[in-house]
Amino acid sequence: MRAALAVGGLVLAGAIAGLALYARPPGGNGPAASQPCAGSEPAAHRVDGAARGEVAAMQAVAPRPAPTLSFKDREGAEVALSDLKGKMLLVNLWATWCAPCKAEMPALDKLQAEEGGAGFAVVAINVDTRNLDRPPRWLAENGIDRLAFYADPGGRVLPAVQRDTGSTGLPTTLLVDAAGCTIGVMKGPADWAGADARRLIRAALGRPG
Repeated sequence: MRAALAVGGLVLAGAIAGLALYARPPGGNGPAASQPCAGSEPAAHRVDGAARGEVAAMQAVAPRPAPTLSFKDREGAEVALSDLKGKMLLVNLWATWCAPCKAEMPALDKLQAEEGGAGFAVVAINVDTRNLDRPPRWLAENGIDRLAFYADPGGRVLPAVQRDTGSTGLPTTLLVDAAGCTIGVMKGPADWAGADARRLIRAALGRPG
């Protein structure tokens, strides 16, 4: 009897194991598969500690994959945010009808000039959907020439970011690390040209402030 029970138990255990194996989702079930941004947590903690002064509104978030965004460059070629992966990105949404957005563009331009390079870039995405010649003309008229020009005339980026962040207005800014994970969100404008902003970016990068 005991032998029969033992054999039956082994059969049942094998069946359960087989079902569990069959039910595993593609890509495995280890920590890396379930937490693709776990490696970004130290940077998020640094952002939380450095969000002070003029950039105190930057909210460190539990790292998560950045939203899937697609927009156009100055020549009209399609660019995906994931194409820019590999460096820390300050992704800023702006429009010419948004006064606070325009007020911070010179500061973002200066931040790009001072901190931009192999490890960091400002990605300013214009979300105007009318009078599409106005945004590049406005930038030129205001001497903003360090920022690469990106635009979303199709109106897809703004609602995608709003869904991802819960932001309802502009400007909205995401801090996305080199792994493509969002580690910070700012709802509203900031002085991106000041010392507080530089310290924030350097902290996110793990560089001395």
